Amino acid sequence: MKQYLFFILLIFISFSVFATHNRAGEITLRQIDPENPLYFEIKIVTYTYTESQANRPELEVSWGDNTSSIIPRVDTVLLPDNYRRNTYIGRHTFPGSGAYTIVMSDPNRNAGIDNIPNSVSVLFTLKTTIKIDTELGNNSTPTLSVDPIDKAAVNRLFTHNPGASDIDGDSISYKLSTCLGEYGMEILGYVLPPATHSITVNEITGDLIWDCPSQVGVYNIAMLIEEWRGGVKIGQIVRDMQIEVVESDNFPPNIIANNNYCVTAGDMLQFDVTATDPDGDYLTLSASGGPLLLSNSPADFNTTSATGTVTSIFTWVTNCMHIQKQHYNVIFRAQDHNPEVNLVFHKHVGIEVVCPAPVLDSIEPTNNAIKLYWHPSVCSNLKYYDIYRKISPYGFSPGACETGVPTYTGYEFIDTSSSNIDTTYLDNNHGSGLIQGYEYCYMVVARFDDGAESYASNEICSQLVKGIPVITNVSVDTCHATQGRMYVAWSAPTEHDTILAPGPYKYLIYRSPDLWGENMVLIDSLSDINDTIYHDSLLNTLDHPSSYKIEFINDEPGHRFVIGPPMTASSVWINISAADNELTLTFEKNTPWVNDQYIVYRYPVISDSIGFTYTETFKDSMLANGSEYCYQAKSIGAYRIDGYIDPIINWSHKNCGVPIDTVPPCPPVLSISGDCELMLNDLTWTNPYDSCSEDIIRYNVYYKIMLDDEFEFLISLNNANDLSYEHYPTLSMAGCYVVTAVDSFLNESAYSNRVCIDECTYYELPNVFTPDGNSMNDLFIPGPYKFVEKVDMKIYNRWGVLIFETTDPDINWDGKYMENNKKVVDGVYYYICDVYEYHLTGIEPRTLVGFIHIFSSEKTVEP
Repeated sequence: MKQYLFFILLIFISFSVFATHNRAGEITLRQIDPENPLYFEIKIVTYTYTESQANRPELEVSWGDNTSSIIPRVDTVLLPDNYRRNTYIGRHTFPGSGAYTIVMSDPNRNAGIDNIPNSVSVLFTLKTTIKIDTELGNNSTPTLSVDPIDKAAVNRLFTHNPGASDIDGDSISYKLSTCLGEYGMEILGYVLPPATHSITVNEITGDLIWDCPSQVGVYNIAMLIEEWRGGVKIGQIVRDMQIEVVESDNFPPNIIANNNYCVTAGDMLQFDVTATDPDGDYLTLSASGGPLLLSNSPADFNTTSATGTVTSIFTWVTNCMHIQKQHYNVIFRAQDHNPEVNLVFHKHVGIEVVCPAPVLDSIEPTNNAIKLYWHPSVCSNLKYYDIYRKISPYGFSPGACETGVPTYTGYEFIDTSSSNIDTTYLDNNHGSGLIQGYEYCYMVVARFDDGAESYASNEICSQLVKGIPVITNVSVDTCHATQGRMYVAWSAPTEHDTILAPGPYKYLIYRSPDLWGENMVLIDSLSDINDTIYHDSLLNTLDHPSSYKIEFINDEPGHRFVIGPPMTASSVWINISAADNELTLTFEKNTPWVNDQYIVYRYPVISDSIGFTYTETFKDSMLANGSEYCYQAKSIGAYRIDGYIDPIINWSHKNCGVPIDTVPPCPPVLSISGDCELMLNDLTWTNPYDSCSEDIIRYNVYYKIMLDDEFEFLISLNNANDLSYEHYPTLSMAGCYVVTAVDSFLNESAYSNRVCIDECTYYELPNVFTPDGNSMNDLFIPGPYKFVEKVDMKIYNRWGVLIFETTDPDINWDGKYMENNKKVVDGVYYYICDVYEYHLTGIEPRTLVGFIHIFSSEKTVEP
């Protein structure tokens, strides 16, 4: 409302503008005391018109904590083309953790900005938001090293990059935004500059590409520079930039350099950068960005000039302190020197500094654990080491800039070291022990505070020492509810420690009526180490699976103990899910070996299989609904190392199922048309596929008034041929609808496509009335309306004085001044009316503005 009032005053009151000078700028903040995370230094940089009489020695800034300060100017630099760069620096202590929006507004922008209406009268506003959180750690905004002022030529490609870098190593993203004016709000009427093709910004690199300017003029662009940490947004800068477009035959220069480089910490990065000019103009090649601003071993690049072609060398001697997750940005800038106009070209280059790979030295296996040893990294500023494990080797060799251990290798993260100096790790599967029968492989990665990773270490692999029994079979011999029998077999230990465990030895056999060994009970024992087969009888092998574990015991009197953690293995259990004319079998098991194949048999004919699968599921189709089908499966698998029976064959229990129709119809396709005059929403729908819509018996219609609501049942149409419905809403014409189909088995389809409608507005105001007491048109009232909760009506005279206001949707203004209840003079009055109507997003205001003409023969009073 205040913005519209300001607009009214511009209509009715003329004033002279003194300050017409602001062209571009930004606000950045820096955390300056590690011991006081609330203490910040602010830096405001503005670019102004040198010939303007306005020359601010200080600026007022609002801190976003209900306080403001006057910030002095500390530096002024005169630039070509009547630009002045002004730098203002101040300090502030914020009251506590929170997100603060810092705003600076100054009258006014320079005249003649073509994409900002009446720019000379528009306030110039800069805005930056920063999140302060003691748990977050230090947080300074990105710094911007490239001035936000440039020149471009009509029908010539224009490029720019702000040269953003972040001292904390946070991620930075970029968007085009809208220039800001009064109250820090987006400027009404602002549009992007005209382009022959497009104007875009790369959200990762920050490259602004204007392809190509189509009209001469002065244009301002706002770039939103966002700061991220751990996927959470922690700040943003709205940078205001000005570009002057001229008519010229000059072509901008070009820069030749790779887009990205990767360097191992401790190595020197060096590469040539070459700029060329198609017109053969004299060129200046320069650079800016994070590596050049470092205090610790900064990069070097000499600004160089030459005619036609110019080359300079970028050099950076890196070290471990340069390692960070976020790549460094370097912006190379080539500017030609042309009699018509100097044009520029920006080239963004990303540089990643990576920690060298750790070196795995050796590996020591036992019968249930493996210990790793590695060399400490040359970069001691790492936080800890990540340990990764995989069954069987991969042979990973990192690609260029490929840090960490990629998921495509099949490696899984298992743990971290306790510190940056801990270079050993015992892998015992977090206390539960590793399982026999596999080759375990490892890689190690150094990790830093900000999440940066080193290159992966070399891969090192080992099997466990074969010191415990390795189960190979848990198979159903007989399927029966009381007379069932299981076959259990294992491989005897061959490498157990006979000094620590001299014997005699015994196997203890445990069984649990489930897959995971949750209720193990001792059922038998064997005293011969070579006796590795056991038949378990008189069981129920129909209603549940069975799992077994074999403990290897040193049975010496007075020195009896379990040698190593025992393995657990289960039988294969078939779960059956029913669908329309089909049954899906799922094979569940808990086995240390890998099952590669399942052969499926269907009763009553068990002699021939009906198929096989290499996965954990099997679908049996074209069955008769309501008939029972019974199945048994034979699994074929193996361990992935030598020395064990291969193949390992086991039988599942038997299970039965009955196919039924559980498949819902396909969802309908819905469309809606609204009739505002009849206050009717007309729904129609179709069935897209006959194959899944044959037995539909009814349709259900669901409705919600607002987008955030849940759909509620509206009506059921109990005829398969009813493909339409007329809905007369009572609260609002706005709403969203979906339709479902229901078949003869009462299966309901998924929702149709959601269709929302929000296209009717009814509230309209006249532009004239005659409060003359003749009972005709004596009141200013709206036309017939619906679905309006309230209004906020304000009526002003030509001097901007408020003469009437109300929240009553009927308004009922009788033409009297509300302060003295006397009739106002005939003439033209201005109104602003926020109409609060029911819409999809809730009660939303719609602003009406206009003029009211009052004609009256009665005596009136000027307020």
